[in-house]
Amino acid sequence: MLHKKWGQGNNGVTPDNVAIKRDTVNGTEQNVLVCQADGDQYRGAITGAKSEKARVGGVIATKQFFASGRYEVAMKVGVPSGEGAPAQPKGAVPAIWTYSYRWAETPAEKQTAFNANAPLYNPNLKVSGSPATEYWSEIDFPELGKNGDFTHGGYNVFCQNRYEWKTYAVPPVMDGKYHTYVMEWHTGLKPLPDAKDSQVIEHNGFWWVRDKTILINSYLGNPLKRLGKDEYAVCCGLTAQYWVDGKMVGQSTGNVPCMAAQLTMGVWLPAWAGPAQWQTAQVFFGPVKIWQYDDPGDVRGILTEDVPPNL
Repeated sequence: MLHKKWGQGNNGVTPDNVAIKRDTVNGTEQNVLVCQADGDQYRGAITGAKSEKARVGGVIATKQFFASGRYEVAMKVGVPSGEGAPAQPKGAVPAIWTYSYRWAETPAEKQTAFNANAPLYNPNLKVSGSPATEYWSEIDFPELGKNGDFTHGGYNVFCQNRYEWKTYAVPPVMDGKYHTYVMEWHTGLKPLPDAKDSQVIEHNGFWWVRDKTILINSYLGNPLKRLGKDEYAVCCGLTAQYWVDGKMVGQSTGNVPCMAAQLTMGVWLPAWAGPAQWQTAQVFFGPVKIWQYDDPGDVRGILTEDVPPNL
């Protein structure tokens, strides 16, 4: 359960807003996950960043990291709950996503070049103003409620510092019923003919580019697999496709990640969701199913850390 502040215009998410309750899902009574959002008018006992009460959500993540596969989550939004919570909790963002991250540093004096003692550091992916490389794997399916709009969903992918944002019209889902959201993620190997043995280094079972003459756009910071002498292929994300209640609503084909990540779900209240003029709202999650494909481009064991608490 995340205990974290991120983004602007909110006070983070707390385990106090995560609970297990009983509910009926497709005719069957069972345990469900309930994530609560505390709106602008909330004055209860739960607090977030700096002991603030308003704009605090609840998010949970799997301990296991998953890569290519089919992800299926039942989610219910649009239930009036608590005092003053509307059927559409404008100002909150119910979301399902995969996420993992790693900050790979090198000494400050070496930030303009590769460093054999810091195999993951890549100057072509340097974070502005710091001697570090960000490794970032994320697929959002979906984010609902941007600017208070629940008729559209954001389907986004992040691969290191590259991303692709798309918006799709979402079927009516704000009706207090469970709807099934599916994401299917594929990875693969693509030949990287420019890479030679002298230009790479092995680390944690993969090979990493160590030469600026290999264009970053050809591998996006992803690791390589060695196929033979002076022969390599880059691990890469191929596609992420999205369905709501069995209807395909879109796909991502650019900057799709390949590194394993935690499945995450919940609700939070970033500034870009708009004002939340109510006290509390709840998002319900029913059955969660994951089929792992083990596609050849999957990268496991590189991004392994839980999202750290910072409240």
